[in-house]
Amino acid sequence: MPKEADHLEGGGDKESKKEERRQDAPEAVVSKSIRANSSSPRRGNTPQASPPSFVSVEELMKTAKGVTNMALAHEIMVNQDFQVKPTELPEGSLERQVKEIMHKAFWDCLEVQLKEEPQTYGHCIKLLAEIRETLLSFLLPGHGRLRSRIEEVLDVALIQQQAENGALDIGKLSQFIVEMMGSLCAPCRDEDISKLKDITNIVPLLKAIFSVLDLMKVDMANFALTSLRPHLMQQSVEYERSKFQGFLDKHPNALDYTEKWLEDTVRCLREDASCAASSDPPSLLPVNVHNRAYIRLLRWDHSSDPFPETVLMDQVRFQEMHREEEQLVVLSSVLLIVYTTTGEAISGLPGLMETLKNIVNVMLADMHTPSFTVKEALATIGEKLCVELSQCLTKHGYSPFSADRKSTLRGQISAIVQQDNTVRKLMESRVQNYLLASLESSQHKTPPPLPGGLAPVGKEVKELAVRFSRLINFNKLVFSPFYQKILQNLLTTGESPSAGT
Repeated sequence: MPKEADHLEGGGDKESKKEERRQDAPEAVVSKSIRANSSSPRRGNTPQASPPSFVSVEELMKTAKGVTNMALAHEIMVNQDFQVKPTELPEGSLERQVKEIMHKAFWDCLEVQLKEEPQTYGHCIKLLAEIRETLLSFLLPGHGRLRSRIEEVLDVALIQQQAENGALDIGKLSQFIVEMMGSLCAPCRDEDISKLKDITNIVPLLKAIFSVLDLMKVDMANFALTSLRPHLMQQSVEYERSKFQGFLDKHPNALDYTEKWLEDTVRCLREDASCAASSDPPSLLPVNVHNRAYIRLLRWDHSSDPFPETVLMDQVRFQEMHREEEQLVVLSSVLLIVYTTTGEAISGLPGLMETLKNIVNVMLADMHTPSFTVKEALATIGEKLCVELSQCLTKHGYSPFSADRKSTLRGQISAIVQQDNTVRKLMESRVQNYLLASLESSQHKTPPPLPGGLAPVGKEVKELAVRFSRLINFNKLVFSPFYQKILQNLLTTGESPSAGT
């Protein structure tokens, strides 16, 4: 919207409001960071420090802003789908009502000025000047001719002179502006530009022009993010690492939960190795320990165990990936049971497995909502699949699906509700092994082969592995100096990094 209306809305604080909204999302990160360092698993062994010192509000806000900026930079790097979106004020909110009233007053005032005799162009010229600057901001260094053309036609001094002499043609300038917007906009805005050409009244046209320009600003910001993301990687890594190092300097215990996470992983791997049949278990390599530690984050007990500090900003992502992985495990378990129960009869039927997969997916769509009951859902899935299989086998001339086979199928599907179910544990192991293999092969850019039984959900598992690997690899780049020191202490001494302190 035009700056004139924004000034009426309260001092032209649009930028500060945008900054507020950008900070809303990372506020949880700030609070979690404070919580994560409020207690320590090893603090009982640490002598009490001097009495706490008070922190000024300015220092607190500076720290919060630093964490917020780091969270935003982190989001841009790890979320390939991150986009800037137009701000939408809540329907019926006071802020939205005030904004609508102020903007309506501005546009009504402009319409009155243009209907006066003689016409007054004060507001209109300011709008044209703002449009000129916006169009120029869209240009790239190679757009020299367009820049000269815009500066020539939208010369504010010339427009002012024409207005004073009664020779200003707003309609002609508006037509030029729409043509420039059409040459600079993204293809998705072609329809919006076409609608502008159908507006003949000057005030509605200028109002619509500003609306489309706001959308074009968002498009330009997203284009810049996409173009710059590969070049921002190293800077973002150094930025996050330096921010965390500064936080660690002020809070020496800020890696306690990370140390415990890696220490527990080493202990688990050593216990697994001692239970193995081989009398000479292989030595633990730092990279293997580290990758296993990341896999453990997908099965983390968030209600009782504090999340490691170095992955705290991605805690929500790990929770989302865990839910996605769990749903894939249940889905692949059901499809494997169907295949082994019905045998080769369904393997050659085109589209049947995809149909069964869609049925199960629909039933599991709300798997992680509070009202969802896994036991009931699996029972319903068993009934639906029995009906679908019976119809399909009969249609293609196979022997009917007997009552015994239906009962067996329903029983085996219902048994998946148990966490220690053999089929479920098998598919869970295969999904996690694939994710682990993806981490190990990510440096070679070659995806690992898909384990048996995962073919029906291969697309989903591969997409999950790509996102998981991208997240982990960025985390390694940022925190590798800290991880290397902790793992070296763990694997060389076989003790906790804080042992003996």
